[in-house]
Amino acid sequence: MATLPFTKGHGTGNDFVVVADPDGELDLSDAQISALCDRHFGIGADGLLRVVRSRAIDEGADAAASGAEWFMDYRNADGSKAEMCGNGTRVFARYLSDTGLASLDGGLRIGTRAGIKTLTRSDRGYEVDLGEFAIEPGETLVRAKGLPVARPGVGVDVGNPHVVVALSSDAELEDLDLTYQPLLDPSPSHGANVEFVVPADPLVRDGVGAIRLRVFERGVGETLSCGTGVAAAALAVRHWAGSAAPDSWVVDTPGGTLGVRVANGRVLLSGPASLVFTGEVALA
Repeated sequence: MATLPFTKGHGTGNDFVVVADPDGELDLSDAQISALCDRHFGIGADGLLRVVRSRAIDEGADAAASGAEWFMDYRNADGSKAEMCGNGTRVFARYLSDTGLASLDGGLRIGTRAGIKTLTRSDRGYEVDLGEFAIEPGETLVRAKGLPVARPGVGVDVGNPHVVVALSSDAELEDLDLTYQPLLDPSPSHGANVEFVVPADPLVRDGVGAIRLRVFERGVGETLSCGTGVAAAALAVRHWAGSAAPDSWVVDTPGGTLGVRVANGRVLLSGPASLVFTGEVALA
């Protein structure tokens, strides 16, 4: 049975199996990825990051043509492909930097299914430019176990789809049972991550907004953190707060605190990234 070298990493508790495959020689099935991410019988993770050169993966052709050497092939814990992962980009950059495969000096551009993302160092660790965003028109009705009635949510696109729901108190947030998948009406054709948010009191202090959230990731379940979800939640609350809302936010997740800022119509996410251990695992 073949063995697979790997690194385990996380960004505010959102954890990943990192696999180096520079020349695109691996063809991991959904079932193999699911087994690697299984928390009882595998390594355990919210998803898998395959480190592959952009020229070595069909989906990386545009990134390669634009000069981005590396492509982040992100897969959810169930093996399904995802467009992007905000926490994953920071772990990906940390891996490339620590292994000497790339440098962050002057910014590191990596390819994703949601386009090229640029990573730089920041006071919080690493910052990723997630790019342009969109607040979707209309509302989505969200039903979740622990909420007595359905709540309206707003759709936010930050390269992958999100629905953000405002709650009235920390107690409501803590009463949610996210071992059950929230139900969305209308249901997005490709699903969506769902964020449940409680604004701080006061919402803004010294020009910086603050919120707290929990998140259910499609293809994964509840995670300790979700980078794009953090950005989407801050954007939704900023949208609800109106024209006087700040452009800088701090967001508390069960796994830690992340920073979000809006500049020139783009959203940027900052936070730590850690590599925990390396090893080899039998690949079924």
